[in-house]
Amino acid sequence: MISLQDVQLRLGSGAGEVNILRGIDLAVGRGETVSLVGPSGSGKTSMIMVIAGLERATDGRVAVGGRDFGGLSEDDLSLFRRDHVGIVFQSFHLVPTMTALENTAIPLELAGRSDAFARAGKILEAVGLGHRTTHYPGQLSGGEQQRVALARAFVAEPDLILADEPTGNLDGETGQQIVELMFDLSRAHDTTLMLITHDPKLAERCDRVIRMADGRIIEDAGAPSMAAAG
Repeated sequence: MISLQDVQLRLGSGAGEVNILRGIDLAVGRGETVSLVGPSGSGKTSMIMVIAGLERATDGRVAVGGRDFGGLSEDDLSLFRRDHVGIVFQSFHLVPTMTALENTAIPLELAGRSDAFARAGKILEAVGLGHRTTHYPGQLSGGEQQRVALARAFVAEPDLILADEPTGNLDGETGQQIVELMFDLSRAHDTTLMLITHDPKLAERCDRVIRMADGRIIEDAGAPSMAAAG
């Protein structure tokens, strides 16, 4: 599902060019769950951004779902994300003037789907918000807003979900509920899940735990061995 080969990312700053990612090699299969852990500034979010096509790698090869990002235009990448990638942020990023139903339906509406609201209603039911479809983000709790964000990410049944600290703004109990929902939805749709977390218990829930430091992968616990792969 994800293939990174010698991926590097360098960005300009006032102090000159900064090496953000330093030769990342990674392969993730369909349906795998992977956590990214490491200190702030280690490159976790940048790697997620590169995999989402929101940031262009400076060097190396990035392929997701068999599509090589190197030959895709920005419009192509946007369409690819719409159809194949769901993203969940720590900040919920809901449109404040749209209801829970309207926020959830956004990816399907952009794709021109006539069943956008029917499907959005079904997945809101699945995350326990069938009774809150007409409520606006400001009328919802933090946990409810993150449920809407999850529903929006999964509504188009993407091949890949990328989550950046999805429970970071929630209390422990609410965060645990969101975690269970996220894993249940991933299993139900055979979705590849990659998430950034500082929670060791959440990280250990995943098939693999990838530890990053200084723009490099320094450990990949749970990765299949070359012998097993062969």
